[in-house]
Amino acid sequence: MSQSIVEQVITRIYGKGRGWAFSPRDFTDLGSRSSVDVALFKLHEQDKIRRVIRGIYDYPRYSKLLERRSEPDINQVANALARKFGWRIQPGGAASLNLIGLSAQVPGRYLFYSNGPARRYQLENLTIEFTKRAPKNTGFKYPESGVIVSALHALGRERIDETTILIIREWIPEKKRKRILRDTKGVTDWTYEVIKKICDGSRNGQDRKS
Repeated sequence: MSQSIVEQVITRIYGKGRGWAFSPRDFTDLGSRSSVDVALFKLHEQDKIRRVIRGIYDYPRYSKLLERRSEPDINQVANALARKFGWRIQPGGAASLNLIGLSAQVPGRYLFYSNGPARRYQLENLTIEFTKRAPKNTGFKYPESGVIVSALHALGRERIDETTILIIREWIPEKKRKRILRDTKGVTDWTYEVIKKICDGSRNGQDRKS
């Protein structure tokens, strides 16, 4: 018995994991736009997904400490918008540092560079802003790769220490570390050396031997 469109949509959402943000465009291969819209509406009504802004939803993370849903993942929301409109984006330095946890300051505005038009989106008490400027570090398969590269460049080589490396390593899901290492092979030499330390856990930048 074939799955209904609702079952197919929620299966994909669960497969992506908590925190994933998406738009109807992420499900166009499963059915017509109208059927996808109906499926998302039903899932929202069942409180299985959350409407973040118009046309963008997420599968909310949950904070056991606070005993409530966590705030939306800003990087996920920005990338959902980018997929929806076919943009290439890159987080600004301040945004990337905050997304990873390298900056204690919580900005009211998250800036992303985009090859699309300048746009601004309001999420409760913060703003996601896209400014039209050709992103320099694009072409990555995984959005985390762009965030990491942008953060490292914002810090500069001299300000990167073992604490920085540990914070970034903890931010990356373990299952994605090897993928990100492969994904960033084309970056500058010093940046890739740091990413090797981050992803393989070594202190000398050399790949672990199997």
